[in-house]
Amino acid sequence: MRTITATMHVTLDGVVQGLARADEDTRGGFPHGGWGVRFHDEVLAREMGADLTAPGDMLLGRRTWQDFAQVWGRATDGNPYSARMNSTTKYVVSQSLKDVDDWQGSVLLHGDAVESVRKLKAEPGRNLGIVGSASLVRTLHAAGLIDRYTLLITPITLGCGARLFDGPAPATEFELVGCVPSTTGVIIARYVRR
Repeated sequence: MRTITATMHVTLDGVVQGLARADEDTRGGFPHGGWGVRFHDEVLAREMGADLTAPGDMLLGRRTWQDFAQVWGRATDGNPYSARMNSTTKYVVSQSLKDVDDWQGSVLLHGDAVESVRKLKAEPGRNLGIVGSASLVRTLHAAGLIDRYTLLITPITLGCGARLFDGPAPATEFELVGCVPSTTGVIIARYVRR
């Protein structure tokens, strides 16, 4: 059985929306896009780079896949992150996409998100990593399918925006298995489901 790890940048008040760019996710009139950029440092790059070198495939929701396909799918910059994003298998959970041919290595998972991911998780294969895709994370968490979290807890509150666990989330206990502070105050916390 595969393991699913969700990696999420999250503010102190739980916001996960619009981390990287002003125009990344403006749903609901979100005015704080790009809030996470100034908190990047060498520690964060090193820790995320270590995760990047671990073998595995990606699991993405539609919006994140479309955004990543625009940013990474055309990247030819020699960056190891770009190479990894383009070479790994990307499973895309969507009921509205007709195909995912725009980005090499993408596989569309049709139908109900929980059932299609449950089936994929039960198949032999490499572990699965989710980056972003907050709606998918919430859905899979509620179904008990996420085994690990890497939370990049950023020392900022925004007061508005989509939160990691908007709405009801089932009672679930996790064990802290690693914690690294960055020089900018980001806490990189790794949890596994108990």
